[in-house]
Amino acid sequence: MESQDRYRIALLSAYALALNGFETLIPSPIPWLKPGLANIVTLVTLHLYGFRAALTVTLIRTLLGSLFLGTFLGPAFFLSMGGGIAGTLAMGLITALFPRLFSPLGVSLIGAFFHNMGQLFLAYLLFIQRIEAVLVVMPILATTGILTGAVNGVAGRYLIEAIESREGMSPPSSGGDILHS
Repeated sequence: MESQDRYRIALLSAYALALNGFETLIPSPIPWLKPGLANIVTLVTLHLYGFRAALTVTLIRTLLGSLFLGTFLGPAFFLSMGGGIAGTLAMGLITALFPRLFSPLGVSLIGAFFHNMGQLFLAYLLFIQRIEAVLVVMPILATTGILTGAVNGVAGRYLIEAIESREGMSPPSSGGDILHS
């Protein structure tokens, strides 16, 4: 990995960490329900620099964010890490398989869905082990995931357009490097 690539990943991870920290200041009606603003950075990273960079940003953000917030190796850490990986993998896979089919909004919605389903799966597997509880929470997560995924997708699209026009960039030709990593 070139030093410029490491610099980009570090900078993007710092942006994601800042957004992650900022959203902890936003009041929420349900304590674990967050808008996932850091996922905007993951979406932009995936579009501009490919899957490997997006996954790296997700892992760094989740790990360092949990250390800063004091949740490392606690339930919130495992749910955040699992959701982040599931969402990033889904976005990377859909982008690699159908590079021109989904806009950043569509990719964000897919990522939000898989992020939430990954978290629910882990919550069931590791903590709850009662399907009734998961089924009660699922509609809340699905609804908020659609809303936040849409907002994050629109924000991501504007950021991608601004960065590409400013730097004269074009997206990766194959939709990312998920199959060649």
